[in-house]
Formats: sequence, C-alpha cells, structure tokens
Amino acid sequence: MKIVVGVAVILLVLLGTINNVVVAKIKKNNNELEYSYSASISCRSQSVSLADFGGVGDGTTSNTKAFQSAINYLSRFSSQSKGGSLLYVPPGKWLTGSFNLTSHFTLFLHKNALLLASQDENEWPLLEPLPSYGLRGNSTGGRFSSLIFGTNLTDVIITGDNGTIHGQGESWWKKYRAGELKHERPFLIELLFSENVQISNLTLIDSPNWNIHPVYCNNVIIQGITILAPVTSPNTDGINPDSCTNTRIEDCYIVSGDDCVAIKSGLDKAGIAFGMPTKHLIIRHLTCISPTSAVIGLGS
Repeated sequence: MKIVVGVAVILLVLLGTINNVVVAKIKKNNNELEYSYSASISCRSQSVSLADFGGVGDGTTSNTKAFQSAINYLSRFSSQSKGGSLLYVPPGKWLTGSFNLTSHFTLFLHKNALLLASQDENEWPLLEPLPSYGLRGNSTGGRFSSLIFGTNLTDVIITGDNGTIHGQGESWWKKYRAGELKHERPFLIELLFSENVQISNLTLIDSPNWNIHPVYCNNVIIQGITILAPVTSPNTDGINPDSCTNTRIEDCYIVSGDDCVAIKSGLDKAGIAFGMPTKHLIIRHLTCISPTSAVIGLGS
C-alpha cells in the first residue's frame, strides 16, 4: 500500500540564462541545490518527416520500420557538433510498434498526428528486467520495450502541438487480467540513463501500463502533458520519476487507473541493492483524478 505524505513547498528562483540553459536554485529548509533545465526547444540542424521514410498515416499500415529508418538516418547527427536532428510526424494516424530514439534529437507531433500503438506483440522487442526491479507482477522473464524508448541519451525532446499518443491498452489489460502475458506490459514512454530530457505538450491515452517513466535520468522536464485512462484500468500510472535527479513535473492533467504521479527508486530488495534514490524533484500545477489511488505516491 502506498502512503501519500505532505508535499513540501519549494521556492524556485531563476538566476539567469547561459547558452540557452536556465540555471536556477531550489531553496528548501535553508539549503540550496543547483538545478538546471533547457529553456526552450533547441534548434536542430537536420529535420525530416516520417513520410520521407515511407510512413503511411492511414491507421492500419505499420510504421515501425519507417520510424526506425528515419531515426537511424538522423542518428548521424546525434552529436552536439553536428547540430542534432528533428523527426516531424505530420497529420494522420500512424500505427507503430516500439522504436528507439537517439541523442540531440526532437520528436515532434503535429496537433493532428495520432500515434497508435500496435497490438501485435511481435512489434514490441523484449528487454531485460530493470536492475533496480528484477521480475515484476506476472512476468516470468523480461519485459516489452516501451512504445518510445531510449537509453544512454543526451538532449532528447519528445513534444508536439498537443499531438496524441494512443496506447490502445484495452487488449493488454484484458490479457493481463486473464493471466495470459508472460512478460511485463509496455509503457508509452521510457528513457534510461539519459540526461537533459524534455517531454511536453502531448496527450497520452490508454497506455498498456505506466505512461511516462524516466529512470536513472538527470535533468528532466515533463510539462503540459494530458494523460487519460479509465479509472478502472490496471497500473496506468501517469508519471513515474524513478531513480532520477533534477526533475520538474508541472502543468499536467492526469486521469489514471493508478497513481497520477509515483516517485520511485526501484522495488524492494532490488531497489535497495541498486541504491539510486530519486532526489531534487519539483511537482506543481497538476490536476489529477484517481479515485482509488494516490495523487502523489511515494515508493513501490
């Protein structure tokens, strides 16, 4: 059982802008902690459209290969010296399985773009359990990769003009409840061991599992996100910062079948052994609906 405790009031004082990065100080109990975050979406030297790589936005054609081909091409510009890159998702219904991001990269969804998560399990690669978790739930080994996934990345932005990512989670929920899954259900967005991450201005609907899961990350902004799931859906947590440092979550609207926000540092013995706490966290300006779970939960 999770216990919700009072949330401390934190004063954030902006000190100035250096190289498009805002440097700030968090003041709490007379202690000061340095905290920095990207001030705006960086300009990228290269940009392409998903349609340039064979993407078809008809809602039925799989675009998994188109996404990965586009990102593989853009990975040529994944160093800061080459200026980074942007993948534009135009209006349409874009069915896709899991795909991996690259560094110095922006994924931008047009306001009329709808990403539809594939219901074909073959389009979801299997990953090893997270080191701070081990096996969870009904899983007998491994877990499905998230829809949008990345590890060991720097300067990643997932954003849009309030474009939509639809997890089509109902089929996953049914399999989970029937005990038919051998692997843990996928999240919508998960980034591991990454820094300077921004996730903003998107609508996420019916995730198969948790919606947004930054884990082992540093300098994370999650802002202007709408998350919607039936209040009876299993484990559809909204935003779960996990073993992260310097995270800001603000201006979000969350309707969830589980915790709206869960602050984590792994699970039980595995989490204790891994030994990476979540620290330096700001949460503000959220509207949350979760009748049977927490607005803000601490721990697993």
